[in-house]
Amino acid sequence: MDVGFIGLGDMGAVMAANLVKAGHTVRVWNRSPGPLEALEREGARPVASARQAFAGEAVISMLADDDAVRSVIVEGGLLEQATKNLIHVNMATLSVRFVRELAELHRTHNVTYIAAPVFGRPEVAELAKLHIVAAGDPRAIETVQPLFDAMGQKTWRFGDEPHRANVVKVTGNFMIASVIELLGEATAMAKGHGVAADELIQMLTGTLFGAPVFQIYGALIAQQRFEPAGFKLQLGLKDVRLALEAGEDVHAPLPFASIVRDSLLDAIAHGDSNKDWSALSRVAFRRAGLG
Repeated sequence: MDVGFIGLGDMGAVMAANLVKAGHTVRVWNRSPGPLEALEREGARPVASARQAFAGEAVISMLADDDAVRSVIVEGGLLEQATKNLIHVNMATLSVRFVRELAELHRTHNVTYIAAPVFGRPEVAELAKLHIVAAGDPRAIETVQPLFDAMGQKTWRFGDEPHRANVVKVTGNFMIASVIELLGEATAMAKGHGVAADELIQMLTGTLFGAPVFQIYGALIAQQRFEPAGFKLQLGLKDVRLALEAGEDVHAPLPFASIVRDSLLDAIAHGDSNKDWSALSRVAFRRAGLG
């Protein structure tokens, strides 16, 4: 396929590279030029503007947040200039409110909108093993399925309303943050009694808590390995806030999300903003007097 790719951060760059490896023609654009040279060596085609990337059969955007999408795509006038029959696949983690707005804006400009946020850290993205959560026009999803197959191990479909995919993504990230908070508190308590964190995590994740989320973040916490960040803590705060907002919109209280949000704010206040979000566990350690 002839596909554009907008947003080449830690995730976007490897996702775009996998599309090139799969044989697709990929035009790439990023607000900062750094990643473009490496992708050009891989076979991608850098373009000078987001408008040039927002063309062809499909375009994928992987921008950081609502503000970035609004600035680049909406205020940048890309929808007004879109080529006929273009499918826009937005793979970023955005607010449910904003995705509802985006879907309506795309309908107004006759651009097909697919929401397809992903689960997986950069090392998973590099292996093309992402889990992709897709919602929107089923025929359009079928059209871009070869792109999903090049980037992920499975596509999970959640109907024809794009915002539902973002509900799933926000829910999942809230749950991951909650697991990190849980692991931090439990590990701090055990360490206070002289139990080594690595031994505790090895036992728990080898028995009752064998799910990947416990294994991955348990190991990072036990090893205190928070850099380089696979997912920055400040982005975790953004996503927990998105969960609180989504809950408020349907009158669903999320009391634990409020606790996790405050712990994330504590971590940021102590300088951990750009560390991996598993550094949230340091808050529990500090509260327990363990440094």
